[in-house]
Amino acid sequence: MKDQLFVIERRALLRAGAVLSLGMLAGCTTSNVLTPATGTGSDQTAVSLGYVNALRKTKGLPPLVADKAASVAAMNQAARMAKVGKMQHLIGWNDSFYNRMKSDGVTLPAAENIAVGQDDAERAYDAWYRSPKHLENMLGNYRGLGVAVVQNAASGNRPYWAMVLSG
Repeated sequence: MKDQLFVIERRALLRAGAVLSLGMLAGCTTSNVLTPATGTGSDQTAVSLGYVNALRKTKGLPPLVADKAASVAAMNQAARMAKVGKMQHLIGWNDSFYNRMKSDGVTLPAAENIAVGQDDAERAYDAWYRSPKHLENMLGNYRGLGVAVVQNAASGNRPYWAMVLSG
């Protein structure tokens, strides 16, 4: 009877370990997907490249290329902002731009432009163009670009935009 109880307890422990392991795996996220964790979003890199590269051409600067890692980082930032309903680069007490870029695989140096409320990529670009610091980023010494927009019911479905420029 005692041996039988030991076998049952051992099986229960193994089952519990398996369930915990699966739970931990399910909780892991990868940064190579272009789907926000919460809300609905879309990659706006292709459209935005046209606007940014037209601007760069007028200044004699080389064109940027679509950068998958920058697109992932932009999607992640837009989703973070939409989730909390705040347009901020740093969200939370332990947030770090450098760590976010590194974890998403963005080639450094990098820069980030953010916006909220614009209906489309052209209006988001226009807002960044009219802001001296954001304009400086778009004209900076970068090679790659990623742009995303995310809406979340938690923040009234307002569109939150993020642009990441990568080295």
